[in-house]
Amino acid sequence: MALLITDKCINCDMCLAECPNDAIFEGDKIYEIDVHRCTECVGFYERQTCVDVCPIECIVPHPEHRETQEQLMQKFKGLNLFNS
Repeated sequence: MALLITDKCINCDMCLAECPNDAIFEGDKIYEIDVHRCTECVGFYERQTCVDVCPIECIVPHPEHRETQEQLMQKFKGLNLFNS
């Protein structure tokens, strides 16, 4: 599943540089995550790096975008082909 940044975000910029898929971007009021690019770091890391660096723990699983590890890996492969 993709991740979601809640409205508790303080725009500290910590997560932005951590995303290997460039899925995090500056929204109107808070940072947001592009669900089509977020692989929860599958294909890159064992843990979600944005979650690890968030000082206020405002990054959570997106309730509307649930994906299996296999689906996340397929998304990673598709993004990797697109970026090649």
